[in-house]
This record gives sequence, C-alpha cells and structure tokens, in this order.
Amino acid sequence: MRYLITGTGGFIGFHLARRLLAAGHAVTGFDGMTHYYDVKLKQQRHRILSAYDNFDPVIGMLEDRDALDRAASIETPDVIVHLAAQAGVRYSLEEPGTYVSANINGSWQVLELAKAVKPKHLLLASSSSVYGANESIPFLESDHADEPLTIYAATKKAMEAMAHSYAHLHKVPTTAFRFFTVYGPWGRPDMALFKFTDAIINHRPVEIYSEGRMSRDFTYIDDLVEAIVRLVEVPPAEGNRVETEGVVDTLSRHAPFRVINIGAGLPVELIRFVDIVEDAIGQKAIRKYLPPQKGDVPRTFADQKLLKALTGFVPQTPLEEGVRAFVEWYREWSQALKNDDALRDVSTRRAEIRASL
Repeated sequence: MRYLITGTGGFIGFHLARRLLAAGHAVTGFDGMTHYYDVKLKQQRHRILSAYDNFDPVIGMLEDRDALDRAASIETPDVIVHLAAQAGVRYSLEEPGTYVSANINGSWQVLELAKAVKPKHLLLASSSSVYGANESIPFLESDHADEPLTIYAATKKAMEAMAHSYAHLHKVPTTAFRFFTVYGPWGRPDMALFKFTDAIINHRPVEIYSEGRMSRDFTYIDDLVEAIVRLVEVPPAEGNRVETEGVVDTLSRHAPFRVINIGAGLPVELIRFVDIVEDAIGQKAIRKYLPPQKGDVPRTFADQKLLKALTGFVPQTPLEEGVRAFVEWYREWSQALKNDDALRDVSTRRAEIRASL
C-alpha cells in the first residue's frame, strides 16, 4: 500500500516507516525537522529511511498546507498516519503556543488533507495524557477524558474532537491511538529513559520527581509499531457501538471513528524504573529527589482489552529487555556521534592549516 506518515524524522514515525518499507510498502515521509531537540538525530533517522527506494521524504511544517499537498501528490496515499506533533509534557509549560500551532492547527491541516484525498484509513497519534488525573484504573477508552492537566494533553484531546467531527462530516474512517510512555532505541532525548541513561553513564545526577512514586505504563517501540500495523487493517465503520469478543468497541454512533489505547498494561513505579536502568547499564545512579512537577499525573495504566479484541495482540516486551536494547543502542549511537564529531574536528583543523599556508 501507499502510506503518508507525518513525523518520520521522529522516534515513532521512524520505526513505523522502517517497518513498512521493509515490508515493501511505499512511504512518503513528512517532517518539519524542528529544533525541539537535536535535529542531527532526526536527520540520522531520515538517512536510514532514505536507503529504501520506496521512501520519499518531504520536509515541511504541518501548518503549511501546500507542503502537505506536495507530499500527498507524490503518490496518493491509501493510508495516512499522523504522528507529527509538538511533543513533551514539560515543555508545554514553557512554550504553549507551539502546541496550539502544531497539534491543533497542524492536525487540522492533516484532517483537511484527508478530506481531500479520502484515504482508506486515517490514523492519528493521541496520548494517555488526555486521561489527566483519571482515578478509574486501568484507563478505559470509554472513560471521560475532559480534565487535561497540561496544554499538551488539551491539544491532543482537541485533535481527537476535531477528528471525530471530520469523520462524521466527510466519512473518512479514523482511528486515534492513545499511546502510553513509548520507549526504545532511537528514542527522544527529552524522555526519561534517554535522560536517565545519559546521566548515569556520564556520572551526572538523575532527577527523580515525586520521590519516584509516580507509575507509568511503559510500551516498547516494536510492540507499538506491531499494534499500529495491525490496526491499519481494522478501520472503524459508522454505527452503533458493538461488542467484539465481549469488549465494547469505542466506535462512534455518529461517525466512522474509534479511540484505542496502546499500552503494556503493566504500570511500573519510577523508582523501580531507575533500578532497571541501573541494572542494564551496570552502574549506579546519583539520585536527586525532587518535588512533583506541574502537570504530572500520579499514574498511567492502559486497559488493553479493546486492542486485543481487534488485533489479537497486546504489547508484551518485558521492561528489562526493552531497556537493555535501548542502552545497547545508546552506547553505539553516542560512540558513533563522538567519532563523527572527531572527524569533523580533524577536517576543520586541516582546513584551517590549508587556509594559513
């Protein structure tokens, strides 16, 4: 099939695109290469994808409809997977405007594109953050999610609401994923696993908020991608909510629209997570305990029943195994980065010497 994926320079988009390309699908990758974190990492991901003949990269911002049209014109997509966003819960406290621009206005442009090209399935990345401080455990897709605690969560919930209205008005089958703390190789530098690993290896303090008593439902990247690939094959249909293997689907009564959790269903306390990272590295952390941060939720916990009913699959990679895979990648990547910097330094010195002759 022909896929248009936004955010292929990002962590999840990169892994999904690579999986689809390896399977022989055509992928047009769209990314803004923003400077929220080191663009070098995003460019490295795109270089890997560009080794595939069936990959076409387009660089542009979500808010730029002309750029999105250009991406869709390369090959009219059968499937659109919208993963690009302004990410990061804590950064949303500092720069809320970037979240409104990318996650609301940018997502609206993607919805407009889908209205025009009518893909067989539109899939959108939402977040477990939309549940806010939900006290019902585990989090069910049918739970009310009307009390977001950060602007990031609010923009993701707004995207879901817009997507439902577009699905109703324009009959594009639409699925909104709610991701739960995705981690793994090529992960983002602002995420806990990357920050903890980098700090421990380089003998810097690890900042642990809320005395490490927060819990998160960690989801390994390969499991997430597997779930997405399977969900592509089960687009929602308009109609009354139905039971699938005894589970009430989140199908809308008014639109071909569904929300669905993708999570491991096994929350782990942050303090235990630090222990696991230490074991994978073989080195103890310098622990720095800090009070809770604004917007932090006490726990996330995905109910997996709908995902299993629809796909026959749930994330299952043990946290210890996934963390070891990340640490192994981090060591290789950081060493390659150092070597690359060293080569650039040598080239610079050579150029300076030649210029002085």
